Amino acid sequence: MSFLKESPIVRYAYGVAGALLLGGTAFSIATGPVGAQVAQNSPSAMAPRPGAPMSFADLAARLQPAVVNISTKQRITVKQQADPFEEFFRRFGGQGGVAPGEGAQPQPRTRETGSLGSGFIVSPDGYIVTNNHLIQGESGTGTVDSVTVIMTDRKEYPARIIGRDQASDLALLKIDGANLPYVNWGDSTRARVGDWVVAIGNPYGLGGSVTAGIISALHRGITGLGAYDRYIQTDAAINMGNSGGPMFDLNGNVIGINSALISPTGASVGIGLAIPAELAQPVIETLRKGQRPSRGYLGVGLQPLDENIAASLGLPKDMGEIVRSVQPNEPAARAGIQQGDVIVRVAGQQVNPDQTVSYLIANTQVGTRVPVDIIRDGRRQTITVVVGQRPTEEALAKTIGGGANDGTSDSGTPAGPATKALGLSLQALSSQLAQALSLPPGTHGVVITAVDPSSDASDKGLRRGDVIISINRALVTTPAQVSAAVATARAANRTSVLLLVKRGTAPEAFIGVDIAPR
Repeated sequence: MSFLKESPIVRYAYGVAGALLLGGTAFSIATGPVGAQVAQNSPSAMAPRPGAPMSFADLAARLQPAVVNISTKQRITVKQQADPFEEFFRRFGGQGGVAPGEGAQPQPRTRETGSLGSGFIVSPDGYIVTNNHLIQGESGTGTVDSVTVIMTDRKEYPARIIGRDQASDLALLKIDGANLPYVNWGDSTRARVGDWVVAIGNPYGLGGSVTAGIISALHRGITGLGAYDRYIQTDAAINMGNSGGPMFDLNGNVIGINSALISPTGASVGIGLAIPAELAQPVIETLRKGQRPSRGYLGVGLQPLDENIAASLGLPKDMGEIVRSVQPNEPAARAGIQQGDVIVRVAGQQVNPDQTVSYLIANTQVGTRVPVDIIRDGRRQTITVVVGQRPTEEALAKTIGGGANDGTSDSGTPAGPATKALGLSLQALSSQLAQALSLPPGTHGVVITAVDPSSDASDKGLRRGDVIISINRALVTTPAQVSAAVATARAANRTSVLLLVKRGTAPEAFIGVDIAPR
């Protein structure tokens, strides 16, 4: 995946995004004044033709006027390097490079940066849909200083940001205009793999570029996590700068918002991704009303049930998600969901890579009582959860914390005997080690002091300084307990064990490690 920043002056912002369906009826934001004007893709203007089209020319000519270029500008502070002559001039009576009258402190240096992307008009009075990352500030917070919308006839409009949603990477802009060309939303739920699609946008600043292809996949996930990891995949060329532009079906309706590409080079290799209209449209409706999208929330950290984790639990892979953390005083904790539980169904719907827990809960109305089927210690049970309101992304970041300090410092690690298991040298976690590894207070477990590079543990990414908190959901505080847990798993003919691992200040994570001889 390519998150696009191509030059120090202009960045072709492009990122991964997703929205969620908030429920309710289908909505068309094209609610402008009634009159002779009709949408560029109204049924009277678009006559679908069966089979493969001989040409996309008529379709493109009709739709291009409603697709716009988005240009942003922002001044950012540039980090200045120390001046080697600063101390010299100060010592001998100079100002250290500061102009006379400006005082001893130099003014911070700034430079102008910007982004180029795409968008499309959804009402004749000038509402425009695009991606949030195009108008988000360079630092990841706030917004850019100015947004300019450029039409196909090169006419420019200053744009106002009506609303934006970081979680879904969607934004709604407004320009002052009347009788503007616009397009309608389509029904992406009716899209099928193999359908023709057309993308129009601003790749590399080349406005009005048209590409065509087919839908390669639906509900494509690229991270395996999160409520918004469901995309329409296409082989139509999607490049840097297409971000925020529309994906049309052959009826000329918008069924997706081009948002990402997967590429080893940063250029299109035939794997473009678009947010489905079924997910984006309710978010845009909410933003237009001046509201924040409402999303269901459990308050848990989750991991996919991949092959190694599933094997360690004796469960089929990809048929559930394991709870790696539970936030206190949130809906899951109040309902009794615990770390290590495997969630297999939500409201009767199977949890799998196409229907993650996050997606199912996010699309559930806040306050709803939902049955959640879990597997705990090999036994299946149902827990009823009252779905909460998802906090803002900023609030979540503060609550969950980050992995800025990964705890790989070697300072303060005392020498001492270590027990080997799973290709790991292990040592009891002392208070001195915990402090040296930047672990939160109260962390208990066994610290890894060395990793056999030929072991499966090494292949899974375990490294020196990681702390094993539990094995197969049993807490461990000594290397002997680790060895005993591995021996018990072997006696039960298990091929792997499930480790709960802590690294620095990052959240805990489950890792399945093979125990069969290599």
